[in-house]
Amino acid sequence: MIEIRNLNKIFGVNPVLRSLDLDVARGEFLALFGPNGSGKSTLLRILAALARPTSGTVRIGGWELPAEAAHVRAQLGVVSHLPLLYETLTAEENLLFFARLYDLPVAERADRVRAMLDRVGLARRAGDVVRTFSRGMQQRLAIARAILHDPAILLLDEPYTGLDQDAAALLDELLREVALAGRTAVMTTHDLRRGHQLASRIAILSRGKIAYDASTDAVSSEALPTLYADVTGAVTNR
Repeated sequence: MIEIRNLNKIFGVNPVLRSLDLDVARGEFLALFGPNGSGKSTLLRILAALARPTSGTVRIGGWELPAEAAHVRAQLGVVSHLPLLYETLTAEENLLFFARLYDLPVAERADRVRAMLDRVGLARRAGDVVRTFSRGMQQRLAIARAILHDPAILLLDEPYTGLDQDAAALLDELLREVALAGRTAVMTTHDLRRGHQLASRIAILSRGKIAYDASTDAVSSEALPTLYADVTGAVTNR
């Protein structure tokens, strides 16, 4: 589903991604770990067609980026540590707006929006403007936006940042459903334990390259922090 070959991204004279190769199979859930500055967010921005690579090849679902970005975006749901919502619109208005952008059938939009709001526990706040929402509520709405069009691929860039315990538990549940439904997912996180529990495969990005790549069965969650420290030379959350 995702194919990356010899990917390079340079900002000025600073290389962030270096000759990176990565494949993600259809239905695979990849947790991508790495210290700050390792290139995780840059990689996801390139996959989301929000940034252009300096060189290399990126294909998603057979479509090549950046030339065929419009086709790629139609397959994606994106959740980041920023909600990326319109704060002056209500929760319902936000989702209806994105339903139009995703070109959902007009007859299905209202029902789909109501179902998503109910799924993320915001049905009672559907008519409230987003600027009145807590950080956790905004992230719940961002999740609803990301899965509104039933995308084949989910890209999640530090989605747990700033979430309270209830919101984090809800996201855990939704991502387990994603895995069971056979969607392809790539998630960056500093939380090794959570990433190991949710994903079917883990990779560690260090200095712009994939330094470790294996199924979650290949290493226990207890051994992962030591492995991570050995690979990156950094300390992380257990």
